[in-house]
Amino acid sequence: MLSTQGYAAMTAKAALQPFAFERRDVGPHDVLIAITHCGICHSDIHQARDEWGGSIFPMVPGHEIVGTITRVGSAVKQFHVGETAGVGCFVNSCRTCPACREGLEQYCETGMLLTYSGRDRDGQPTQGGYSTQIVVDENYVLRIPSALSPAGAAPLLCAGITTYSPLRHWGVGKYHKLAVVGLGGLGHMAVKIGKALGADVTVLSTSERKRKDAERLSAFDFALTSQPETFTRLQRHFDFILDTVSAPHNYNAYVSLLKTDGTMILVGAPDKPTPLEPFPLILYRRRIAGSAIGGIRETQEMLDFCATHKIESDIELIPIQQVNEAYEQVLRGDVRFRFVIDLGSMK
Repeated sequence: MLSTQGYAAMTAKAALQPFAFERRDVGPHDVLIAITHCGICHSDIHQARDEWGGSIFPMVPGHEIVGTITRVGSAVKQFHVGETAGVGCFVNSCRTCPACREGLEQYCETGMLLTYSGRDRDGQPTQGGYSTQIVVDENYVLRIPSALSPAGAAPLLCAGITTYSPLRHWGVGKYHKLAVVGLGGLGHMAVKIGKALGADVTVLSTSERKRKDAERLSAFDFALTSQPETFTRLQRHFDFILDTVSAPHNYNAYVSLLKTDGTMILVGAPDKPTPLEPFPLILYRRRIAGSAIGGIRETQEMLDFCATHKIESDIELIPIQQVNEAYEQVLRGDVRFRFVIDLGSMK
């Protein structure tokens, strides 16, 4: 076993604290990664506070992991010691169901194995990237292009693929009008990726202070959803809406902004349900859809796309000792736009 240092929530809603635990030994098909950076995702907070239910404690969060490969198993073919590699939201799947065979491991019919707060085949809980190292099967490891910085690339492994996957799946591109609801960790990635795909991107936000951020990201337009006239001015305007907000809000208000045959895609995950009115959907053949992350193949495609288009996450780099303060800032929306932990601070 490999002695590992990390930060963990020992119980639901408890502050994260130093935590020593053991990783499995490197098997024939495994890669050992010395973690250098790990992003803080809003879902880390949901999980650490057990707001979705089913969390496993003690919990080392973190699924936006980048580091350096320090050891490979005897049968590993794809990776070599010294390469920069990444790990996203899952570290295994059944590999045999139709979804897995199609490269859609995120929709594995028996359930993907989460990078943390999951149970592996031996029943042991998985632990995430707020730690010094991780052991992962090579088939679930990503190659980080040299054009990307490790810190800027880390959030791509969740925030990047969560926005890239639906935009690619629904064919968002040139001549399309895309609205992005919320300009946080997910939203700012959606703006960057949507623009690179050729769409005209409008940011919809409740906060006037996000206007300058939208302008800096070269969004086509910005509109305040706290102003009722916004919903009149932009009625039946968009081909697609990508809703990134993870707090409870009224989906129905945004449906009216879709054209006929328009699609609203939900990627944020509020902790409370939202009632849905059917007639605005029925009368204009609109759709509301959901999307998770991407499979391994698509995530690698996204990383290569971002390298080609010089897209990274806008980050604030912090030492691990500031993780609890960072959680509070995320909840206040006080981050531009993703906290990334420098795991060198564990030494």
